[in-house]
Amino acid sequence: MSENIWGYRPTAGYRAGTSLIGFKVEATDGSIGKVDKHSDEVGSAHLVVDTGVWIFGKHVLLPAGMVRTVDAVERKIYVDLTKDQIKDAPEFDKDKHIGDPGYHEQIGGYYGRHRRI
Repeated sequence: MSENIWGYRPTAGYRAGTSLIGFKVEATDGSIGKVDKHSDEVGSAHLVVDTGVWIFGKHVLLPAGMVRTVDAVERKIYVDLTKDQIKDAPEFDKDKHIGDPGYHEQIGGYYGRHRRI
């Protein structure tokens, strides 16, 4: 599970320092929302995706390792997850995200089960 789920894959096409806010996020079976926040911090790179009306405004935290491709021209991010996998993911908790190290373990554990390498 610890194939660095919190880092972008070298093949994803992400360049450090690039803002991904507003990019559309595409699951393997359709669109899931837009990037609300992101971080490329080493060991903690992630996206916070606003799913909008699709799941009633839920925000999800996606570890950067789930990103398959970043298309800067189309402003889209493709992830190796289905819509249901994202819908069933733990909801983003901004308070735990900052102060609870166990929160990243919980999120990483969920996505680690679904990771395709």
